[in-house]
Amino acid sequence: MSPALRILAPGLGLTVQDLGRFGALHLGVPPSGALDDYAHRVANWLVGNPTACATLEMTVSGPRIECLMTADIAVTGAAMGLRLNGSSRRQWASLRVRPGDVLELGLAENGCRGYLALTGGIAVPEVMGSRSTCLAGGLGGLEGRLLARGDLLPAGRGALLTVPRRLPWTPIYPQHHLLRAIPGPHDHLFAGALDRFFETTFAVSPRSDRMGLRLSGPAVERDAGAPSGIVSEPVVPGTVQVPGDGQPILLLREQTIGGYACIATVLSADLWRIGQVKPGDTVRFVRVDLETGWRLAAQWQDFLATAERLLAAGR
Repeated sequence: MSPALRILAPGLGLTVQDLGRFGALHLGVPPSGALDDYAHRVANWLVGNPTACATLEMTVSGPRIECLMTADIAVTGAAMGLRLNGSSRRQWASLRVRPGDVLELGLAENGCRGYLALTGGIAVPEVMGSRSTCLAGGLGGLEGRLLARGDLLPAGRGALLTVPRRLPWTPIYPQHHLLRAIPGPHDHLFAGALDRFFETTFAVSPRSDRMGLRLSGPAVERDAGAPSGIVSEPVVPGTVQVPGDGQPILLLREQTIGGYACIATVLSADLWRIGQVKPGDTVRFVRVDLETGWRLAAQWQDFLATAERLLAAGR
């Protein structure tokens, strides 16, 4: 398979990601995958790819990349100053590139992560059914690691677009994030602190990574007599753990079990938002009940299906 892209400079945290690796939690293998799966999906739809194709996930600082084949590309997610051969180009739109073209992306000016899709997807080998990079486990992506200068990436098979595509709107990511969440599964250990938890604005720590966002604010206190920890049990992306110091950790996509009590769980419809939260931003959790959560999840899936149809129709 011929290479499609050459990494000239990787920026920060450049990895290959798709929708994730599922069915292996019992083996201690986390899902991984794009942290902002909405931006990932739209990037693929803009170049005519199926949703599951792998993209490049760029964190905070974008890469410099040489194109080695004629293809359509699209960059979505954080505003990173996309340039083609030195000329500014629009994100959230398809762009035809040819051999020798150079793409450059800079610092994220709005949001935290960008996504680059290519005709046919990034065709690194699948590991356990996914091309996503799991850095902690050293698997998936390209040798299970961050991409580096000189790396060559192949593309899968795909057809060039007959007409360019663009998203009719440009998403803007805030610095203060409201995340809808359902109390639990261990909210009974925090009965006296639950209201205060949902009223608190937390700051995002620089120690955050793909495993989780570390939050700082007034300590979330357990009820008198509540245990400081629990027997380790499975966790999911969006779980909000409370360790002994009372400073919450919002888990992302690189963890399988945890031994801290979980005060709340972010809705699946809001998980993509977490991928654009950066250190220095603030987060507040908005309480919803289970019935509302199911309704919002269904609405989000309907929205995604509509967006995919519109882009496929060239609108």
